[in-house]
Amino acid sequence: MTSVRLRGLLPALAQRRTRVLPAASAPGGTVAEAVGVRVERAGRAVLDDVGIEVRAGEVLALVGPNGAGKSTLLAALAADLVPSAGEVRIEGRPAAAWTPGELALRRAVLPQDAALSFPFAVGDVVRMGRAPWAGTEREDEDEAAVAGAMAATEVEAFAGRPFSALSGGERARVALARVLAQRTGLLLLDEPTAALDLRHQELVLRVCRERAAAGDAVVVVLHDLGLAAAHADRVAVLHDGRIAAEGPPSEVFGEELLSRVYRQPVEVFPHPRTGVPLVVPKRAHATTRRTANRTIRHS
Repeated sequence: MTSVRLRGLLPALAQRRTRVLPAASAPGGTVAEAVGVRVERAGRAVLDDVGIEVRAGEVLALVGPNGAGKSTLLAALAADLVPSAGEVRIEGRPAAAWTPGELALRRAVLPQDAALSFPFAVGDVVRMGRAPWAGTEREDEDEAAVAGAMAATEVEAFAGRPFSALSGGERARVALARVLAQRTGLLLLDEPTAALDLRHQELVLRVCRERAAAGDAVVVVLHDLGLAAAHADRVAVLHDGRIAAEGPPSEVFGEELLSRVYRQPVEVFPHPRTGVPLVVPKRAHATTRRTANRTIRHS
């Protein structure tokens, strides 16, 4: 009985060993792209005629208000959902033409929520990122990939702890380590800084920059416009399921556009030392607030 099961596994193992492994993309080359993508849910267009390129060696930030379609676009670029219209291409091929195993060698995805049903140790969770490479010539990189990813995200200290026992921020860093250990040329990260403190927000975006400098393409959904301006090569501002603007942060982040998209008046001015755009909401001056409060109390 055992020999029958092994014979059944041999073709699958042979197929895995003969899979064509991804080659490094040329700097600036298109790694993934959306062309005229439309996604509908409950009869409503969440994305409508969206087109964007993801390039090797760049960090692309997707920004915009809640419900603008950022996470949906990320999921479409990951081939985790099929558009109602249009097409997503990865390495020049339609996403649907890749098998799940082939996709896992080419793109790694970090979802918003990192949840596990079993109390796996942190080291084992990170090692799960190496699963796509099992049976290939690159499985020899497993230990180095896991160790490097854990060091980059500063999670080595609790490698033996159960994932379920970690804080939200610690879980987020472990989930990112799993994605980094996968060592793909395309990283798709959905709000990786949401649960993190100031230090670790900067750490995560530095890691993104390092991966881009090494030639990878990185797409990251962010709510913090300051982080996007400081770390992204390009930003795409989504609004009502469309891309309202796309380009370098210094060119895209304007007061009129952001005030309209976020429905909140903002001010944009250059950082005095770096020149990076700083985006802050317009607020009443403290003196104005005190005057208004006195008026309310005496009325």
